[in-house]
Formats: sequence, C-alpha cells, structure tokens
Amino acid sequence: MNFGQKSSRSRNRRLSNVRQRRQQHLLDVKVRSRRATQHRIRTAMGVLCRVILVAALCGAAYAGLREAARRLLFENSDFQIKTIELQTDGTLQREQILKAADLHEGENIFKVNLASVHDSIQQLPQTDEVQVVRKLPGEIDIHVVERKPVAWITSEKEISDPFASDAAFLVDARGVLMKQKKLLPEYLGLPLILGCSGESLEAGKAVQSPEAKTALELLRLSTRSFLQMRFQIREIDISKKYCLLVTDKNRARVTFGFNDLQTQLRRLEQFLVYCDDSKQELGTVNLLVQRNIPVTFAEPPAAIINDTITPAVEPRIMKAIPVGAPEKTAAPAPKSRAGSTPFTRANPRQRQKTD
Repeated sequence: MNFGQKSSRSRNRRLSNVRQRRQQHLLDVKVRSRRATQHRIRTAMGVLCRVILVAALCGAAYAGLREAARRLLFENSDFQIKTIELQTDGTLQREQILKAADLHEGENIFKVNLASVHDSIQQLPQTDEVQVVRKLPGEIDIHVVERKPVAWITSEKEISDPFASDAAFLVDARGVLMKQKKLLPEYLGLPLILGCSGESLEAGKAVQSPEAKTALELLRLSTRSFLQMRFQIREIDISKKYCLLVTDKNRARVTFGFNDLQTQLRRLEQFLVYCDDSKQELGTVNLLVQRNIPVTFAEPPAAIINDTITPAVEPRIMKAIPVGAPEKTAAPAPKSRAGSTPFTRANPRQRQKTD
C-alpha cells in the first residue's frame, strides 16, 4: 500500500518548481510580444511605402499636367488677348479703365485674374457696376455702368462756376463723390449743394454728414411729377446746420427742416397750387413752422418785363436833395399899392458903368 501511494505521488509531481515555471512563462510572453512588434513594423512599413508611392504618382501627375498646361495654354500664342471690348455709359475713357485694370493686349488670357480686374475697375469713383467676361480664345469683354451725378457739392458758401472750381465735386444719389476729367454740358444744370464744411470732400468717398444726406434725399423726393415741373431746385445751402435753404429756378427761397421732408413737400405743393390759381409768384416760405406758415409773394416776371419794355407815359422824376445849406437870396423889393415896383433913381456912376 505504501509503495503504491508513493508511485502515484511520483507520477503527479511536477517536473519543475514554481520559479522555473514562472521563468518559462515570462520567456513565452517575450517571444509573443516580439513577434507582434515585428508584425506591426512590417505592416507600418507597407502602409508607408504605399503612401510614398501614391504621393510620388500624384506629384508626377501634377508635374505632368502643369507642364502640359504651360505648353498648351499659358505659352500658346493662340490664347493671347487680341481684343478688349469695352462698353460704358458715361465719361470714363478707355485708357483710364485699362490703366486701372492693368490690362494689355498680347497678354495670355489665362493669366488674367478676372476678380482682380473687376475690383480695380470697381474702385474708380465713377464706376457703379462692372462686369468682366473672358471669351476664348483671345477676347475679354468689360461692361461698366457709371454713377449718374445728381448734384454738385462743395464746402464753400458761395461759388460762381462749379466747372472751374477745384473745391466742387459731383455727387450721385448714394452720396459718392466724383471728379470727372470730361465734363458734359448737362452737368452745368445740376443743383448745387453749398456749405458742406463738416467733412473733408474727396473723390471716391461717400458723404457722411446728415445735412448732405438730407439734401440728397430732398433732391430725390422732389423729382415727383408736379414738383419736378413746378419746383426745380437750383441751390441748397446747408451751412446753417439746422435747416436747408433751397432756391429754385424762379429765385423762390424755401426753408426746409431735416425731419419729415415728405410732409413739407406736400405743404409746398399746396402753396404752389395756390400761386398758380391766383397767378402769383412765390417769394419765400418757411416750412419749419407747422402752423401759420410765413410766406411772401414776388412780382411775376411778366410784369417786370412789361414795365421794362413799355414804361409809363409820365415817368416819375426824382428830384435831388441838396446836401449843403441853400445860398441866401436878396429880399424882393416892396411893391406899391398899385402892385408895380416903385421907380428908383440910379446913381450917375452906375450909369456910366452900364453905358
């Protein structure tokens, strides 16, 4: 019995101790981790090689396409600019537009940056809208819509000729200032805005003062059907800073406030209708007052012309008033009872002198 138990124990006994088993397990883990690391390195190298190969192919393709584009497009004489078609509805000159856009004939059409050309022309003070189109093989079309000036504007309080003054600028409905090289005859009849001294006027910039903006708004509102024919603004003085002194073509002077221009224009329209019905000419009117508006009437031009052509039958003779004291005169001789002057005997010496 004891012998059998010993043999069974000898069979169940492990051949290695705990330390040996632990070392064997550590060696096994190290081997497996080394194999995994080598596998990951091989996988990463494969991916890197593929990426490098794809990048090389893309670079070669890009270089090939660029070289082909250079030879076929950018250095091809068939794609040189032969025609620059320019259309404008104002006074801008062709040389002025091409110089601003830095555009020349003979240049390659694909080297022209259309956005840059558009922005350069748009920065001109006279330009309102611009369109640039590239037409292959060698044509570029430019269409410019210029700003339409609605008035002259100056910081001076009095100006005789806006055409000859360097302080006068043209201004459009949006308030953008312009200084055109070629002045058209119709610009001479534009209204004049005086006394804009609150800001520095410069071509290409927009006016910012509320007085100038109100004057432009008044010009826009006054273009209604009746007022456009009956009340044509010739001058707007904004130097008062609290009102607009407006003079029309008939020399009528109207004072406007800055607020509620439409209501003031309706009142003015009523006065003009009354003047037409009563055949009178408007002299002055102050629309700042809401009630009991002060108004004066002027003599109609026809009456002044008629008085000049056909003067009165008996013209008035104006007598001059002496400045100094009048000279003393001798007193008249006393008359006799019969009314005749009494006879006086002359001195013999006086007689000799008279003879």
